[in-house]
Order: sequence, then C-alpha cells, then structure tokens
Amino acid sequence: MTLSTTPASLELIAANIPLIDVRAPVEFAQGSLPGAVNLPLMVDEERHQVGIAYKQQGQQAAIALGERLVSGEVKQARIAAWQQYLAQHPEAIVYCFRGGLRSKIAQQWLADTGVHRPRIEGGWKALRQRLCQRIDEAARQPMLVIAGLTGCAKTALIHRLPNGIDLEACANHKGSAFGRQPEEPTTQIDFEHALAQRLIGQTGKLVFEDESRQIGNANIPLEVWYALQRAPRIRIEMPLDWRLDQLRRDYIEALEQGYAARFGPEEGRRRMQRQLSSALERLAKRLGNARLQRLQRLQAMAFRAHAAGDIQAHEAWLAPLLTEYYDPLYRYHLEKQQNSRPAELFVGDWESCLAAARQWST
Repeated sequence: MTLSTTPASLELIAANIPLIDVRAPVEFAQGSLPGAVNLPLMVDEERHQVGIAYKQQGQQAAIALGERLVSGEVKQARIAAWQQYLAQHPEAIVYCFRGGLRSKIAQQWLADTGVHRPRIEGGWKALRQRLCQRIDEAARQPMLVIAGLTGCAKTALIHRLPNGIDLEACANHKGSAFGRQPEEPTTQIDFEHALAQRLIGQTGKLVFEDESRQIGNANIPLEVWYALQRAPRIRIEMPLDWRLDQLRRDYIEALEQGYAARFGPEEGRRRMQRQLSSALERLAKRLGNARLQRLQRLQAMAFRAHAAGDIQAHEAWLAPLLTEYYDPLYRYHLEKQQNSRPAELFVGDWESCLAAARQWST
C-alpha cells in the first residue's frame, strides 16, 4: 500500500489545517507547528530507549525495540487517540520530525483500521524551513514602527491595522518586566512559527510595535530586528492620566481576568498579585532600595484596595513607576538612538498616529 504525502507548504498553515504531531512530548514542547496537537507514537522514555538502541546497535535493532515497546494495549491506545482526533478533525495531517519512519508507522497503523491520512513531506523540519524563510522574506519588506511611552496603547493600534504584526502576541508576553501572561511564554521556535504564520499573505508593507529584541523568552530574528532598526517611526504621545488608564486595563484588569479564567477568582487574584510583586522586585537594582520599598508599600495598599473593589488604587504605584523609571529610561534610549535611526515620520496622539499609519500603509 502506498502511503500518501502532502508538500510542506505554507498553505497548510494559512488554511489552519489540523496537524497531528507524532513526535515525543519533549520534542513537541521545544517547538511545534501552528495548529498541531501532540499525539505521540512514542512517549519520551520509549523514544530515549530506542535512541540508545539506534546508536549502539543500528536502525533495525531500534525499530525492533520500538515495536516491542509500543505493542498490544499501548499500541491500541495510541491508535485510538489518533482515531478520536480524526473523528473530530477528519482533514488532519500527520507529521514527525523529517516525515519519515514515525509518521509512516502512524499512517500504516491508521490505514490498517481503514483510516487514510497523508503525512507532510519532510515533516516538521521541512515546514519549519519554509516558515523561517517567510520571516527572512519579511525582513526585505517595507516596515513602519509604532513607538511611544509605556501605556500609549501601541499594541491596540497595531490591532487596528490589517498589516499590523503583533510581536507580543507571538511571544505570549507584553514585553516588559510586568508583561508575563497566565500561560507560559512561548519558546523561541514557537515564537518564530507564530510570527511566520502572521506574515503569511502579508506581501506589502508591515507595521510593528517598537520592541526590545527580547520579548519574554523569545528573541526577534536578527534580520527582522536589523530591518526594524532601519525602519521609519511614528511616535504616539498621550497624557499621563490616559496612559495610566490604559495600563490599569492591560496590566491589572486583563491580567486578573486571565488568571481568574484559568484558576478561579480567588486563586487568580493571588497569582496576579504575586506576579506583579515579583515584577517590581526584578527592578530592584534599577530602582534602588528606597524607591523600591516606597513602590512596594504603595503596591501593597493598592492590592488591599483592589480586594475591596477599588481597582483604580493601582494608579498610586503605577504613576511613579512611569514618571520615575519607565519614562526617563525611554527618553534616554530615544535620545541615544537619534543619530542612528531614521527621522520620525509623525508624532501625535493615538488617533492621529493611527491615521498616519493607515496613510503610510496605503
């Protein structure tokens, strides 16, 4: 029986085709393909034993060991997991690392039960190469950067543009000491894949938010980073009160809602407070001991007021954090980079910057 294949094309990602990743969980955790679910042929320990056999005794011995380890009820459980997923997603496609033995075995076992699905030619590796190639291509497209002080809603502006690329969403991190989300930040590989997925179909001008190269656990690929440093900029300027309102919604309310959805209201609030406290402590060296202690006292008071229903109390510690730390730091970097970056195309309030970004894009 001939087992069918499908090319490692970005169209699979663009069409949101469900994917079955039959690699071991440890491989999947390091980086998967967008839209993939991990239903392994071998779990980590089985893969480890087979790997040792391959190195010491060769391929045939490794295959024989794999057949012994994944047999009987274990084999039937693996097949049942694939069948169950395919019953809900009949268009799903199978892949392993290189589109070789593991995905072929999964295909064959499914075919023996009357279920026929293709595997990706070249597997994870081939499609990852295409995704990385898409990122390299994007580095040669025209780019615009949206800059501004913390709290200027740069991400919200990006979301209003059809050609806006949200790097923070790719990293699952808001890009500052306070930017961690309830879910774990993505790995470097998953960040790159998410970025490439957002770039598919974006053949013209691109708009990005001004970011540090590192966002959470991930680094912006170098070619894109260099292109962003050369790109023209639009800078948002908004008053402190407006920015504080934005920060409270983004970093307090949305964060609490995210934790509450995952852990329940009480535990969610505790985790939110613990995260914000830890984030403040991570700035200890830069803030200095006296300023840190003052902000910690204000933060603790805000937590108590928040529990009593006064969420606006957080502005008491957010305001000095902005005016005494983030704003001076941003202006220092802005002044330092004045001679090395292109002149700003436009400076204005949020609405006028949105209009300017749209005009540049079209």
